[in-house]
Amino acid sequence: MTKRKIGILGGMGPEATVLMMQRIIAATKAADDCDHVPMIVDNNTQVPSRIDALIHGTGADPGPVLASMAQGLERAGAEALIMPCNTAHHYAAQIKAATPVPFLSMIECSCAQIATEIPVGSKIGILASPAVRLTGLFDRALGELGLRACYRADDSTLLQIIQSVKAQGPSEEALAGLNAAGQVLVADGACCLLVACSEFSLQSRDITAVVPVVDSLDVVVAEALRFAEG
Repeated sequence: MTKRKIGILGGMGPEATVLMMQRIIAATKAADDCDHVPMIVDNNTQVPSRIDALIHGTGADPGPVLASMAQGLERAGAEALIMPCNTAHHYAAQIKAATPVPFLSMIECSCAQIATEIPVGSKIGILASPAVRLTGLFDRALGELGLRACYRADDSTLLQIIQSVKAQGPSEEALAGLNAAGQVLVADGACCLLVACSEFSLQSRDITAVVPVVDSLDVVVAEALRFAEG
């Protein structure tokens, strides 16, 4: 069965990009190479820092670089685009304006899936960079579905975990920090935890919680598979 080509706007970060590819491969029913999804990957580690641009207000705008990457993937033959960085979805409009190739948003896909599983009016605890809270990425998407995003009052520790994972990779300390943050969100009334940072996705399957845990990376991987096989 011929599958449509998926383009990945990667490099944010490199491990998360590889993780996305690995999860696409693992989720594909295949008996031979030709059964797998063709992936065209721009592992661009030089995309300007989303943290500097959105939190510190000191960095260059990543939007034009992401738009250029999308155009390059289109020229290479990509038939849909995905991106393993929740924060970078703040620039989704620039990506969509740059190319007619469909952009499968992990924000929209994740919120839509949660809405099928969690009652209207519920709080969704967001495990993400402070930039996600500042830009309101999930607030808008969840709000349209009758759900509410909630965050740790002090999410600076989550940024520290992200920086640690980028520098040293996943660790027991990082996982302990994620579990602690999740517990605070559940205590604040969250009925579901949304893993909304691809650095956290590296350990998302080891997070322990008394409520459902949804990983936005897994959700968009499933959507990409549906597109590729459709």
